Amino acid sequence: MANLKEVRNRIASVTSTQQITKAMKMVSAAKLKRATNAITQLRPYAEKLREILANVSASVEDGASPYTVDRKPEKVLVVVIASNRGLAGAFNTNAIKTANQLITAKYNVQFQAGNVHIVAIGKRAQDYYLRRRYQVVGDNNELFTTLSFENTSKITEAIMKGFAEGMYDRVELVYNRFRNAAVQILTTEQLLPLLPAAVTTEQPKAEVDYIIEPDKEAIVEELIPKAIKVQLYKAVLDSHASEHGARMTAMDKATDNAGELLKALKLSYNQARQAAITTELTEIVSGAAALSNG
Repeated sequence: MANLKEVRNRIASVTSTQQITKAMKMVSAAKLKRATNAITQLRPYAEKLREILANVSASVEDGASPYTVDRKPEKVLVVVIASNRGLAGAFNTNAIKTANQLITAKYNVQFQAGNVHIVAIGKRAQDYYLRRRYQVVGDNNELFTTLSFENTSKITEAIMKGFAEGMYDRVELVYNRFRNAAVQILTTEQLLPLLPAAVTTEQPKAEVDYIIEPDKEAIVEELIPKAIKVQLYKAVLDSHASEHGARMTAMDKATDNAGELLKALKLSYNQARQAAITTELTEIVSGAAALSNG
């Protein structure tokens, strides 16, 4: 009977866990809808901004903006976007692993010299790099609590200031790009310097007649910082939507696994119960036979 009690306790525990994972899946699905709407609304604006910047800046002299100066990457900043919470499958692990692979493959010399700094957006990435004594800049764990363009811009402005002052020669961005609820694409982008040639790789140059006031240089000076801010904000929104998609998928699989485990436990419970009943019946019959023979 002790075995039956143990199985009953396990069934109750798994049932409770299944209810929790099912509720978490529903919460993530609701959050995913809002996060998906945010990134799908921003993408057309970001793409159009990059297109205008590419067309307008094509004829501007090199070095017109401090954010387009291409220096030898002796000091590197890597921006890693993860999340504040777990239970999202390999979402956080994959982002951190991709960032580490980037550092090892591309900036190992700078890393050995102590010239690689990390900006971690999300508590999971922050804790990982602090425990391993990386040079972590700032604390951005509260960004996802009040996610907005203004709050993200504060991080971007600090990064842009560091680049303009020569604290960093290259800024790389690592995040999960949202495709759908089940698929997140690990992406590495160069945030700074922002080179006109890199901006125009997706689309060929087009002859567009713009009426520019006050002048082209002033417009580019305004557009480049905005384009950098939008690029980081888009990456944060992509990662935010990917997080909820990954968590919804993980909780869905956990709920299914709990269901399969419940089936196995109930089968084990019924078998143990039948065995106990059979044993009791055998004892009763044997006792009755012994009494009749006596």
